[in-house]
Amino acid sequence: AAGWCLLSATLELTYLWLLSTAYRRGELSVVYPIARGSAPLLAVLVGLGLLHESLTRVQLAGVGILLLGILAVALPQTSGKATLPAVLTGVAIASYTAVDRVGVRLSTPWLYGWFLVIVLAVAIPVSMWVVAHLTTLDRDEADTTPQLSRSRATLIGIFLWGGYLLVLWALSLAPLSVVAPVRETAVVGVAVWGVWR
Repeated sequence: AAGWCLLSATLELTYLWLLSTAYRRGELSVVYPIARGSAPLLAVLVGLGLLHESLTRVQLAGVGILLLGILAVALPQTSGKATLPAVLTGVAIASYTAVDRVGVRLSTPWLYGWFLVIVLAVAIPVSMWVVAHLTTLDRDEADTTPQLSRSRATLIGIFLWGGYLLVLWALSLAPLSVVAPVRETAVVGVAVWGVWR
């Protein structure tokens, strides 16, 4: 399980860098539906094809309707310079979710999840340090980057990791091809929020 967790952490770190690249190139209402809309489609294909999951006709119909709804929101957004990193973000999401589906079944969701949190808590600042020393960030851009308060960052972290621990628990109970699409039902709500804000 630890090996799968390390692979997942690598894919999640890749996801974070791809997502930040996509958000620098496009709006939330464009990037989020593409990234989160492509991920469940790919995850369903991995679940059914590589992990040999089987779904009942009702489950297949439900997953199909859910995917059609997500794609209806995501496909109209596919234009511009944010599209490629957003699609690659979806590939990374589908990849780490599939890895987590295998890894979480070899351990308990909570132990696997906390090991993942610890690995990423080390990997994220290290990768930021490496990137900062390998690239030249425009000083004006660095000065205008908004900073979060510690309390707000803590609250975001609790919601982020609490939600992901629930996803890991769901993956330990149900097939990837069911969990991945249900997880992404927020695509519609976030797209509306992004347009409104």
